[in-house]
Amino acid sequence: MTQTIDRPAGTGEKTPSERVDAWLERFNTALASGEPAAVAALFVEDSYWRDLVAFTWNLKTVEGHEQITAMLAERQQETAAGGFARTEDATDADGVAEAFIEFETAVGRGDGHLRIREDDDGIDRAWTLLTTLQELKGHEERNGFSRPMGAVHGSDPDPRSWAEKREDEEAELGRAVQPYVLVIGGGQGGIALGARLRQLGVPSIVIDKSDRPGDQWRGRYKTLCLHDPVWYDHLPYLPFPANWPVFAPKDKIGDWLEFYTKVMEVPYWSKTECTSASYDEATGKWTVEVVREGEKMTLHPTQLVLATGMSGKANVPTFPGQDVFAGDQHHSSRHPGPDGYVGKKVVVIGANNSAHDICKALVENGIDTTMVQRSSTHVVKSASLMKIALGGLYSEEAVASGMTTKKADMTFASLPYKIMHQFQIPLYDQIREQDKDYYDRLEKAGFDLDFGDDDSGLFMKYLRRGSGYYIDVGACELVADGTIKLAHGGVDHLTENSVVLSDGTELPADVVVYATGYGSMNGWAADLMGQEVADRVGKVWGLGSDTTKDPGPWEGEQRNMWKPTQQPGLWFHGGNLHQSRHYSLYLALQLKARFEGLDTPVYGLQEVHHLS
Repeated sequence: MTQTIDRPAGTGEKTPSERVDAWLERFNTALASGEPAAVAALFVEDSYWRDLVAFTWNLKTVEGHEQITAMLAERQQETAAGGFARTEDATDADGVAEAFIEFETAVGRGDGHLRIREDDDGIDRAWTLLTTLQELKGHEERNGFSRPMGAVHGSDPDPRSWAEKREDEEAELGRAVQPYVLVIGGGQGGIALGARLRQLGVPSIVIDKSDRPGDQWRGRYKTLCLHDPVWYDHLPYLPFPANWPVFAPKDKIGDWLEFYTKVMEVPYWSKTECTSASYDEATGKWTVEVVREGEKMTLHPTQLVLATGMSGKANVPTFPGQDVFAGDQHHSSRHPGPDGYVGKKVVVIGANNSAHDICKALVENGIDTTMVQRSSTHVVKSASLMKIALGGLYSEEAVASGMTTKKADMTFASLPYKIMHQFQIPLYDQIREQDKDYYDRLEKAGFDLDFGDDDSGLFMKYLRRGSGYYIDVGACELVADGTIKLAHGGVDHLTENSVVLSDGTELPADVVVYATGYGSMNGWAADLMGQEVADRVGKVWGLGSDTTKDPGPWEGEQRNMWKPTQQPGLWFHGGNLHQSRHYSLYLALQLKARFEGLDTPVYGLQEVHHLS
């Protein structure tokens, strides 16, 4: 994840900081000139400028001179960006100097990251540039020296206590006062965004049908733990304490989300289900029907955010014979855990994260379990992933060396998606060599392995398709030694007491678990707003890499995530805890700007190439 691709050296006598400073001086001058071509000339031909809201009011990556020039032709003058400067010493790796930077625009302040390299003519030019909006001028969060006083020292015309004010606010919101933003979905994504909007003073409500914040995790199978380490998973404002476990159990995460919601004063309606939503082009508002604790209510937000989760819309397959199967069958999202299945035969359809976790818990409770692998799976040991792929940015060692969560997020965000696989391939080559015996044992057991279409491993699979992998926390050893039985192929049909595969193999079954993943998030848009709106938005997630389950053309950013869509006033938010933390800032700033009436011309609004 942090490896640098080899680049030509020949940097002369200048230090990395001097090289970066010299480039930034030329960049500031070119921006002030108002000439897009003058700015583009400061980039190498195979360059990438990734902008998160600061220039484009979008999440947009422009590639090469032509695209950079086109973007600046529309946005350079109005953005009025300048004051680009280093925030700390630059570093050098194989002739590529890189540094964290800061800057200002007409309406905000930003941070970023820059990589420069010596071009063919011996002049330093930019290879990658990241620009991110961090705050809006005049609408900054009240923190640090500007934090709220809390107590009133002196007379106060409002005699209400803090608790009374909160109670009155909660009673009015959604009734006397309409939310500007309604966030549908109260998992980590919705909660993180709700916290951001609260700090920015944007009236909002986060709704969820669960009884309590965190129930989205509590309701999963009892052995579920996070597969990502704690350093990767902090929420905004309030990081996990230093004694938090590396891999948090799902109930502990549920309790943290409930605590976080209360402490961060997120306006959160539990036991609330959205039943429909429609947009009025004339008024620019939504009409959203909800049922809150049995009471029907109508809300009229201006902005609607679907934070229903990458793992929210269960993909339940249809097979002949499901109606005659006499046992229990359910999707993995509804799997309760091994209790109650002792003495039964369980067949799990699928071979990715949930399938492995469920099978591991079942066999450890003495339950006869068969995993049906329908297609190849990428697996990587959790320890190897942490050490080789994540360790440089997200680990205790990284923290000890001075790495902060923000710097780690900015470094990772600075890698353009177009070339990210080039950074990943060497890491997974190293993992494959280190864990060769492990992979040999799995293949000998008949497990069908892959490392992605281009050997770029887990994270690219996640970004491209959101499926097809397992972070191994122990289940693969049980596959290798035969404790978890393995079968291959598609399901042809079910009988009263078995699963029959396409090659005729019959697997006796009392229980069938469909660990078959989740559909596109725009399925929720279809459910709530109709297929016409879902089709107007198009597919959610994926990069257009033209790899398995991620059809082209190339998008450059995640489809429809955290940015404006073709449906006015409709946004999508979610992903893992890292993405919920990092990208909630950019979504919140886009919403805040619109709430305050700022002009937000969107450059490069995503076109629709795929409907689901």
